[in-house]
This record gives sequence, C-alpha cells and structure tokens, in this order.
Amino acid sequence: MANYPQLDDCSGVWKLKDVNNAVSGGYWRVLTSTTGRALNAGGFNPGYSDVIEQIQIESSGNSTDFGNLSVAGGEMGAIGTPTRMVFLGRGIEASPNTSNIIDYVTIATAGNAADFGDMSGATQRTTGVGGNATRGVFTEGTTDINGLEYITPSSTGNTITFGDMTVAGSFRSGVTSPTRICYGEGFQPATSNVIDFVEIATTGNAVDFGDLTVARRGGSGLSSSTRGVFAGGIQPSVLSGLEFITIASQGNAIDYGDLANTNNKGCDSTSNSVRGIVAGGAPVQNIIQQFNIATGGNTTDFGDLLATVSDSALNSGSHGGLNDGYQGTRIAPIPRGLGVGQRALQAGGFSGGQTTIEQFNMVTTGNASQFGNLAVGSYEVSAMSNTTRCLFAAGENPSGDTDRIEYVEFASEGNGADFGNLLGAKDGVTGGSNQTRGMSAGGTDGDGHLDVVEYVTLATLGNASDFGNLSAARRHSTAVAGQTRFIVGGGDVSNTQKNIIEYFTIANTGNATDFGDLAAVRNTLGGCNSTTRGIFGGGKEGNDESNRIEQVEISTTGNSTDFGDLTAASQRIEATSNNISGFFSGGSVPGLSNVIQKITIASAGNAADYGDLFSARSDAGISSNGHGGLS
Repeated sequence: MANYPQLDDCSGVWKLKDVNNAVSGGYWRVLTSTTGRALNAGGFNPGYSDVIEQIQIESSGNSTDFGNLSVAGGEMGAIGTPTRMVFLGRGIEASPNTSNIIDYVTIATAGNAADFGDMSGATQRTTGVGGNATRGVFTEGTTDINGLEYITPSSTGNTITFGDMTVAGSFRSGVTSPTRICYGEGFQPATSNVIDFVEIATTGNAVDFGDLTVARRGGSGLSSSTRGVFAGGIQPSVLSGLEFITIASQGNAIDYGDLANTNNKGCDSTSNSVRGIVAGGAPVQNIIQQFNIATGGNTTDFGDLLATVSDSALNSGSHGGLNDGYQGTRIAPIPRGLGVGQRALQAGGFSGGQTTIEQFNMVTTGNASQFGNLAVGSYEVSAMSNTTRCLFAAGENPSGDTDRIEYVEFASEGNGADFGNLLGAKDGVTGGSNQTRGMSAGGTDGDGHLDVVEYVTLATLGNASDFGNLSAARRHSTAVAGQTRFIVGGGDVSNTQKNIIEYFTIANTGNATDFGDLAAVRNTLGGCNSTTRGIFGGGKEGNDESNRIEQVEISTTGNSTDFGDLTAASQRIEATSNNISGFFSGGSVPGLSNVIQKITIASAGNAADYGDLFSARSDAGISSNGHGGLS
C-alpha cells in the first residue's frame, strides 16, 4: 500500500480513514515546488516560438528556461498532470499553418519535448483543454470545429474521439475540476458566450452549462477544484474582466475582478489551485499577473516571462483538476458509503421553493441547510443515489409533468445538472437504488396511472430504460432498496388505496413478484431501510394521516409487522437512511411540516425529533450517500 493517496488514481473524494491516517502519519501528499510548477510553451514572438519556460506558482518571480518544443508553434493547448505536461496541436510556419503534433515533457526534469502521438487531423487553436490526472479532454480547433478528443497523459498515443460541443467554435477556454470540464467562449463565425461541460470519466457530447457575462474569444481559463475562472479575451475590443463559475453546478458566470493589464487578447493562464496566474497577451507582452481564486479581485504583478509572447500554452502540475486541490483548497471529505454516509439531500416538493435542494447531516442532530437548487422545480419528485451522486426524477409543476432527471454530487454543494430523461413525463413516482442502478416505479401521466418500472445506471449520464412492470398500475407508493432488491409498497389507483408489497431483483429486468401486504391500505407514505430491514412510515389511511411505522425483512417475503409510531401522523412524507438510522422528513400533518424524525432501524420503537428542514414541504424527493442499498 502506498504511503499516501496517489495523485494518478484519484477519484476526487478519499475515505476519511485514509485521509486521517495519511495526515497523522505525515504521508499526505503536499504539492512540492516541482508539481507546483507551471510551464509556458510556444506562442507568437512575433513569429512562432519553440521556447518552454517554467514558473514557480507558489513564489512570485520571473520565469526561467525549461527547454524547447519539437516544432515552434502557437495557439495550442496544454494538459497538465502532477508529473507530465502534454502540448497538443499548434499553428506552425509551414503552409497551411496547421499541425497534428503532440509533444510532452516531464515536469520535474528540464529538457526538450518528446513525441507523444498525433491528433486526428492537422489543427490549430486547440486552446480549450481540461482534465484530471488520468484523462485530458480538449477542443479540436480548426479541424472539427465542434469536436472533442481525449488522451491518457500518463501514456503515449494518438487522440481518441470524445464527442461534440453544443455550439461549433474555436478560440475556446477550459476550466476543470477532478470530475468535470467546462468550456467557455469561442468564435465561428461570431464570438460566443456559451459555456458547455462534459464529465471527464465518460465520453459523449457536451451539455449546456450557462453563459459568460459577454461573448468573446481568445481569453483563457484556470481553476481550483471547485471554481473556474475565465480571463481576458476580445469582443472585438480587448476585455480585462475576470469572471467565475462553480464547476459542480450549472449557471451563468459572475464578474469578480479585473486584470491589471489591458493587453489580454491571446493571454493564457493556470493555477496551483489557490493562486491563479495570467501570462502574456497581445499586443505581445511578457507580464505575469496573479490573484487568489477563492476571493477574486483585481490582479497584481507576479513577474515576467523571458520574452514578450501571446497565444502560448500554459498549464501546471497542480491545477484544480488534480486531486481535489492538494494545495489547501481541499474540502474535508464527507463520509460516504454503507453505514458511513452522513449527507441526506431532499429536493422539490410542495413548499415555498420547489427548486430548493436541502441537506442535513445524519450523524449530528441539527437543522437542514440549503445545498443548491434544481434547474426545474417540481413536486411529487422521486430520488435515488449511490455513494457519490444523487438523482431527482419526474414530478409536476405549473408547466405540467416532467420526464427530466437531474443530478448533483454529494461532495459538492451546487445546483442540479441534466442527467437524462425518463421514458415519459409523469408524477407520483417512487424511486430507490443500490450502488449501481437507480429505479423508478409507477406514477401517473395525462392518460392515467402507470405500472411502468424503469432504471438508470447511476454512474453514467443518459436516459432511463424499461425494466418491467408492477402487478397493477398505481401512484404514490414508496420504495425501499437493499443491495439486491427493490421493494415497492402501498399506493393508490384513482384514490383507491392499496396495501400491496412487491419486489424486483435489481440486477435482472423483469416484472414484480408478490412480497406480502402492509397492515393497512395507504398511499403517500415514506420508506427507508438498512441492508436487511425495510421501514414504511406515515401516509394516508382512508381520509386521515397515519403515524404508523411498519417493518419487513428485505431478504424474505411476508406481511409487514408493527415497528412503532411517528411523532405526529403525517402523509406525503419522505424518508431515507444511513443504514443505521432512518429519517422521516416533511410531509403534511395536514399543514406542511418541516420536522425531521429519527428511528433506529435495528430496534423497533417510536420516532424521535431530530431537527428541522430549511423550509416546510411535502412530496419532495430524498436520498442519501449511506443508505442500506449501498455496498
């Protein structure tokens, strides 16, 4: 076992035990002056340059010589890992002024670049780049003007097709977290303010993120592990603004400072996850500027490049895409996984804010706080999650039912992003999941109640697929999901309440199998579970709210048995767990409730008060990063 978490195999979030052992044992990796090194290569000077310069980001000062590119060029991209820098494409002197060259250097060892492989075609303006320690993804520039390709920086070889941007263009900028890259600005045939994003671990087309404050081209991007900054550019006048986005969420960029120098067309930038630097620009200059990414504000002088230059390629071995910011930007990881996860997320519902996503800690008693917002607010939402990602699907709003699925990452507060679509628009759906698959069942659409069951693969963005059918169409059921079974209980058909319990084997598509019955017919109840026990609580029995809590053993079949009572009778209530404790939140009693109640799943008994939601609500979707379906 390594003495510290490795920089080349990071998933973005470490187990708390691993971090504690590494920190307390003195083995936790701190980026050194070598991995904190930025390399600036090529550019216009006023002809093309082959010079590679090095900059120590943690200490202000002038750049020094590092080596040379294999061929002089400009308007290229640079992908940085803690050990290697890769330079992609470039405009060159020889007609037609494009190339498919990919060079690389080892950051720790000054010297000339070596051959890495080839791009799919000769190009220039390969300036939109991003990635983590295992994969770099970049825009193709002038060859396939809306195309994306990727490489594995630790090896050598030719580029591989990744997908397409939403809008064609060159002269882009990229910002990156350990899991996501956002590309902003561009030109073809006019300047653009569009920001797109991709998930690094997958391949596929980019998705719309939001907009820059103004359309532009020829600026640059840098980032910490959470915040992306776009700097400079031209529109057609030269711009001096800095604006930022929160990479984990979606939305428009926000202005938060200015570059001190106004010659910022063709500038380039990078960071050590704490300090951002911006270098060069046109008319050609040798100025290096600096600012703090977390606070923003106007830039100050850092030092000078060896020569005046514009349209160079600049990156570092410690930027925000590398391991969640080892230079002090790392947010303490939240425990995740079976019996360890601590964060519950609840979104949508009948309330003052149908878009709100709330969070509460399942280990420490207390009130909920705001996590972010859904892009589309709805009520009668379903939820499903694994240890890292939470999905919210379906629902109804003033525009009607929706088939939209949104997702957030548990570790990063922020807004919902598009995941894909259900097979159809609906509300009144119930959801659940294990570590791999998310399931949704039943509901109602404009034609009536539904028996459809569908699933998604939680780790992969995309639309839902057909799984099978319930024994009968119904809505307002609830579900509990163990590691192998998805169990659906209760619900109603045309307001006729049901006591049906049935189950599916999550790994195998197919129709429902009878499990048993609830003690009473009811709908709009909540469900949660450990790996072995499923809990059904609250709901509506006849015309009245229920305080009943019942239990089933997930691996067997049979009727539910009494567990205890809620603190107050409630319908339209939601529930989740951390495998040890179950939590019932919100609901209608009959007025909207903000109460969070807690039970201990292994011990039958009544619920106790735990805290309060941020806002009173019912018919929300709730799930956690530690529930009993996880492994």
